[in-house]
Amino acid sequence: MFGLLFSLKSLTAKMDPTSAEKGNLGVPQLPGQGCSFHSFRTNTYKLSFMETPSGIKIILVTHPRTGDLRDSLKYIYNLYVEYVVKNPLYSPGTPIR
Repeated sequence: MFGLLFSLKSLTAKMDPTSAEKGNLGVPQLPGQGCSFHSFRTNTYKLSFMETPSGIKIILVTHPRTGDLRDSLKYIYNLYVEYVVKNPLYSPGTPIR
């Protein structure tokens, strides 16, 4: 999965006609920077993708006729921040249980 997403991000970043500076593709970027890859669709599924500024990748695999899920991915990330990152018992870098 990582190789597929990395390749698609690299391809879309290289093809982006609006960006003169391509940047380092291995470094997480702020929303709106880097590539414009958000999802792709096959006959059997749709994969929606979002990478946060901290490098966390959120992926949803859904029905192929599902609409745009960017708002849903942002909502999931906000839940993660609210319940994991802001939790005083959570130590950064440890697995989430």
